[in-house]
Amino acid sequence: MTTALAQQQSGPTSTDIVQSLPSPAQPSVEDATVELPPSALPHNLSPWGMFLAADNVVKAVMISLVFASVVTWTIWLAKTLQLATARYRASRGLRLLSENPTMAGALTALAGRNGTVADMLLAAQREIELSDPAIDHAGSEGLKARVGSALERTEARAGRRMAKGTGVLATIGSTAPFVGLFGTVWGVMNSFIGISQAQTTNLAVVAPGIAEALLATAIGLVAAIPAVVIYNVFARSVTGYRHLLADASAGIERIVSRDLDFRKLSGAGRAKPTFAGE
Repeated sequence: MTTALAQQQSGPTSTDIVQSLPSPAQPSVEDATVELPPSALPHNLSPWGMFLAADNVVKAVMISLVFASVVTWTIWLAKTLQLATARYRASRGLRLLSENPTMAGALTALAGRNGTVADMLLAAQREIELSDPAIDHAGSEGLKARVGSALERTEARAGRRMAKGTGVLATIGSTAPFVGLFGTVWGVMNSFIGISQAQTTNLAVVAPGIAEALLATAIGLVAAIPAVVIYNVFARSVTGYRHLLADASAGIERIVSRDLDFRKLSGAGRAKPTFAGE
């Protein structure tokens, strides 16, 4: 009894103090980080891997945008070759027109050559042949008007033929970003649905779906930007080509007018125009 009384007087021991301390708070389920197994984590975030893992709608959007990009570059290659050839022929025809002051000389110089300038010259010659019986009686003003009309229509057809296909570039350039944005919105929507189903906001779960969605926007920009740039380049090139045709048309009209003026002179003694050095 004396020993027990002595312990009570000496106060609580260290063991009693440790046992009386509150135990540390245990983390709740909400605060715990959700650990995902390695098999559930994304392992391929390359563009091809994201395409394969994307939703079917997003895949369709990506495929359509890639197809639009292929169409853009195909048109660029085809129209570049077509414009280069047409501009070369127009420049050569314009030079030959300037070197030959008469219709007969121009026809001889451009005989057997392809190009719009040669077509314009032949159209003027056909109109002259059709109007030849009436020139001496009705005058030359009507012939000049008809030749001008034939040249104008030939020039317009050539311009339309050269601009054909560039409208597709304008359509791709204006719609591709919005098509890609549609794919992005659809992919993000599916990502949020996946978040609600998995009941977790772990970035490893959210990131792949958002990355796949953003890939659609990136492909849309890749398709749209070159289409807009190429369209603007072709628009300027077609305008320059039409200017060459307008110069050729004016040159042919001058040749026709010159021949008609010399036609009024006497047939045997009429003078023919010559250039310096001939």
